[in-house]
Amino acid sequence: MLSIGSNMGDRLAHLRSVVDGFGSRVVAVSPVYSTAPWGGVEQDDYLNAVVVVDNPQYGCREWLRRGQQLEQAADRVREVRWGARTLDVDVITCVESVGGSPCHSADPTLTLPHPQAHNRAFVLIPWLDVEPDAVLEVDGRPRPTRELLDGLAAGERAGVHPTEFSLSRPGPQREV
Repeated sequence: MLSIGSNMGDRLAHLRSVVDGFGSRVVAVSPVYSTAPWGGVEQDDYLNAVVVVDNPQYGCREWLRRGQQLEQAADRVREVRWGARTLDVDVITCVESVGGSPCHSADPTLTLPHPQAHNRAFVLIPWLDVEPDAVLEVDGRPRPTRELLDGLAAGERAGVHPTEFSLSRPGPQREV
């Protein structure tokens, strides 16, 4: 599962580039939300969404690599931690291509499950839109995503606002 965000340039076009870039591997796309920036750096609000992807030939590193290619195509610059960006594609959780077990990684370039996803309403809210029964491992224990969201401060949850924007592709799309 991927969390995507943009707060520079044509934010919606940047998010759509992810859906287009993953093409037939896209299983589901959440509604688009507007959120204040996270991390304390002064910047414009983000558009955020979640994209559920699937391809038996992709492992966790391939999802990361493809996400980074899409970021580069959007001219993503990494100068300030939690700073403004044209496109951010984060791998939140994924399943290994061989064996189908959840991927775990402590590598700094790909830490899985994502170490902060459980603290971010802008990840949890759109994720629940596409996978209402989603579970995220936190500190080695599977936790219902709904429970994680309910545990966040009310202000954190209230800062995630639905928009009228959609990233869904026309044509047939598999349901989750």
